[in-house]
Amino acid sequence: MLYPNNIKKKQISKNISYGNRGMDLEYLINEANNYYLANDIAIIYKRPTPIQINKVSFKNGKPEVIKGLFNQKSTLDYVGIYKGKYIDFDAKKTLNKTSFPLDNIHDHQIKHIKNVINHGGISFLIIEINNGIYLLPGNILIDFISRNFRKSIPYNYIVENGTLIEFGYSPIIDYIQAVDSVYLKKGE
Repeated sequence: MLYPNNIKKKQISKNISYGNRGMDLEYLINEANNYYLANDIAIIYKRPTPIQINKVSFKNGKPEVIKGLFNQKSTLDYVGIYKGKYIDFDAKKTLNKTSFPLDNIHDHQIKHIKNVINHGGISFLIIEINNGIYLLPGNILIDFISRNFRKSIPYNYIVENGTLIEFGYSPIIDYIQAVDSVYLKKGE
């Protein structure tokens, strides 16, 4: 294709990285968490990934290269307390229009969700799919996995069994409203 003055459009090769697919979603959740903390609604933090530093190279007395590795499997991304309840959840995003691939959730995370639920805590996934953000309760996720041999959760199942998190102003995604509607009775 030629542009004005007979200039050819350059071919740009793009390396696609799937590692940061959920960063926009995580940003919105982190902003919501800051809002909840500032307004004394909830205390919820992003859990740091456990890393063991093996080697540090210095240049001019300052660290230049830090080498490390994950020293244990991480559980879920977010942890905190809301209305006296322990809360633990993960943020997931998929570009798939028809389903959420279960290989986005590791076996140790599923086990962790079961453990949190068994001990009376609140555990769920926040899933971004088809430009919508849904809270999928942990018990519904576990039930789906135990009853199906599918490798993904159909989009319609998420819509029917999850709770749509509405976009707002402050915070942009108020997932605590979804937590209230799913887990907590009015007046509690």
